[in-house]
Amino acid sequence: MPKVLIADKMSPRAEEIFKERGLEVDVNVGLERDELIKIIGDYDGLAVRSATKVTPPVLEAATKLKVIGRAGIGVDNIDLPTATNNGVVVMNTPFGNSITTAEHAIAMMFALARQIPEADASTQASKWEKSKFMGVELTGKILGVIGCGNIGSIVASRGIGLKMKVIAFDPFLTPERAVDIGVEKVDLDELLARADFITMHTPLTDKTRNIINADALAKCKKGVRIINCARGGLIVESDLKVALESGQVAGAALDVFEEEPAKENPLFGMDNVVCTPHLGAATEEAQVNVAIQVAEQLSDYLMSGAVTNAINMPSISAEEAPRLKPFVTLAEQLGLLAGQVTASSIKEVNIEYAGEVSELNCAPLSSAMISGLLRPLMSEVNMVSAPAIAKDRGMDVAETKRGSTGAFDSYIRLVVKTENSERSFAGTVFSDGKPRIIQLTGINMEAELAPRMLFITNNDQPGIIGSIGSLLGTHGINIASFNLGREKPGGSAIALIAVDNEISADVLDEVMALEQVTQAKALVF
Repeated sequence: MPKVLIADKMSPRAEEIFKERGLEVDVNVGLERDELIKIIGDYDGLAVRSATKVTPPVLEAATKLKVIGRAGIGVDNIDLPTATNNGVVVMNTPFGNSITTAEHAIAMMFALARQIPEADASTQASKWEKSKFMGVELTGKILGVIGCGNIGSIVASRGIGLKMKVIAFDPFLTPERAVDIGVEKVDLDELLARADFITMHTPLTDKTRNIINADALAKCKKGVRIINCARGGLIVESDLKVALESGQVAGAALDVFEEEPAKENPLFGMDNVVCTPHLGAATEEAQVNVAIQVAEQLSDYLMSGAVTNAINMPSISAEEAPRLKPFVTLAEQLGLLAGQVTASSIKEVNIEYAGEVSELNCAPLSSAMISGLLRPLMSEVNMVSAPAIAKDRGMDVAETKRGSTGAFDSYIRLVVKTENSERSFAGTVFSDGKPRIIQLTGINMEAELAPRMLFITNNDQPGIIGSIGSLLGTHGINIASFNLGREKPGGSAIALIAVDNEISADVLDEVMALEQVTQAKALVF
């Protein structure tokens, strides 16, 4: 039974769902780092919010961990590269608190426009400073949205409802999507120059970190107001303070900060700054929604292999998982086979999906294949880390899909190119659900892979099969199956031999010494 740890405070509904789905679950909130490191090795899944820091030492101790679920959007409290390298799937719940966060951004914009917090404090202090708090209307103003994804698009729609003109900067926003949601797509400099209000709704990445700095603020319209309910680190707080003091920025409303919990901050105490303690997702509805989503997603992955809202691997729906499973096995075996028989550095990989398999979600199949292909060189590679590692190594990976051709209704072909050679490997899944090899180094054959195999290429001449069998018998190596293929009589031939015993380097040397043998490899699956 998979075991899950809930390490941060969240709705009790999460624990209930894990139990209903048949998982064992522990709730242990507020653990210090060393305490978490001590126990994390017992768990298959980890559910967190923003408080628990999943650092490299935590991940190195998490020897059983398969998946981390973040109840919320941001995953900057999780070391994503280490999780990926360790084969840990990282999921978030991007939709559970979208409306809540968007509404908070709108509330902060109203509070900023009408100086509500300061006016409230003044009035409750028995002052009546009506003339002091002169606000501005939102109607007719230009709202600049940086990041127009799920939350940003909701904020945009609310802005449009307030009769604001909405402009958006988002490299991933298509012109068609911009038209659909009623915003004008612009570049960042144009947004800074035109906007009366700027609201941030982008994740914290290397490209977005410090996106609002002194240079950006200098490009803004004088008297701009800035709202950040996304992530701390998007704004250089010291630069914002200078701009607020000079009047370049009329006011700022911040729900997130560079350092949290924000007990001290250069912006605290300024009259034209509104601050809240990371309340973007703090509604009862959002807390329940993200707890339900994270529990369902982790349960689906641990019980059926379904992957939803993953940050570091392709998604697989619960409906897709059973259909994909045998093809994932086939893809991984094809990659592992190709990786073991390819001698030199791989430059290019072409993956072809034909027939019924081409209609499936092929992204996880490609990840599995690349994982197998790299494993002979890097034993720690996995389905999660493989695409990133292939990219880092300069390996070009391309996919093609086509209808059914040839003798098989469905197949996967892998073509591996090196500096000196190009080889193809193909396989299919038979009606019994078991993968079969149907092409090896471009030669048609049919074989089921076994844990230990001997791969041989040779010139097709009489007596070679008998010589191989006799040699293996001499060394007490039992043959489980003997699969053959050849280009043409007298041409290149291959043998894929399943054996029950380990094949030593000395035996391989003797096989290579046989006349007509050109290559011999011991394979492990």
